[in-house]
Amino acid sequence: MKKIIIPFDGNEFPKGAFLFAKNLHKIKPVLISGVFLPTVEYARFFLLPATFAAPVYMPLMEYFDEENVEANVEMFTELCQKHLIEYQVHQNLYESAVPVLIKETRFADLMMIGSETFYTNAPYGSNEYLKDALHHAECPVIIVPDKFNFPSNIMLAYDGSASSVFAIRQFASLFPELCNRKTTLVYVGDQKPSISDQILIEELAARHFKDVNITKLTSQTKDEINTWFALNRDTLVVSGSFGRSGLSELFKKSFIMDLIKRHKIPVFIAHR
Repeated sequence: MKKIIIPFDGNEFPKGAFLFAKNLHKIKPVLISGVFLPTVEYARFFLLPATFAAPVYMPLMEYFDEENVEANVEMFTELCQKHLIEYQVHQNLYESAVPVLIKETRFADLMMIGSETFYTNAPYGSNEYLKDALHHAECPVIIVPDKFNFPSNIMLAYDGSASSVFAIRQFASLFPELCNRKTTLVYVGDQKPSISDQILIEELAARHFKDVNITKLTSQTKDEINTWFALNRDTLVVSGSFGRSGLSELFKKSFIMDLIKRHKIPVFIAHR
């Protein structure tokens, strides 16, 4: 049984993240740990500096934010009970909220974030708060839009880096039940005609994914992949890390971020 963390903003209920977790539960039971934060504490997690050397000042929230947290807790509890999902509720977290959430990721298999902002800002690199959150998380993360189709297709984004290979291996380890779905490994690397370490990545992918095809992204194939995404909206992208220094080289070198924004598909991200 996997332990999945879903952080809840004081004002918002991440419908997409919960629905994705519910669909995973249908395949194989999960435990969902709902971490309920006042809006200001949710923001602190995503804006936290790389070290704890300097304190972060955030203004106090109005009293009514607590009412929103309570409403989210009630909705979360009712939905988990309705769908027979084992769950935990962590609330009343104020001054200690950020360290508690970060520590939770250390002892979880996965964190799931509902973030429409990510999909709005994806190709422009302006969504710094989310990149910081992914940097601090000590477990893989799935980012989910509010509206999505549960994946029946998997796209493995590979650029020849250790980070992209690590993400593929992490996904296969966490979700063997999804590895029998149609899988496309897309190589987005240099301009050389060959795929970096092609034999090795083929050996790894073939061991874990039942139906995998490998393709190299070129100017000639971009339109084909765009068309493929339009016809296969039930796709999840597997990517290497986002760091504080910016988006991974994979995303800098490719148009995959634009695809994610345009088609609003879930993204699995793992970093070492």
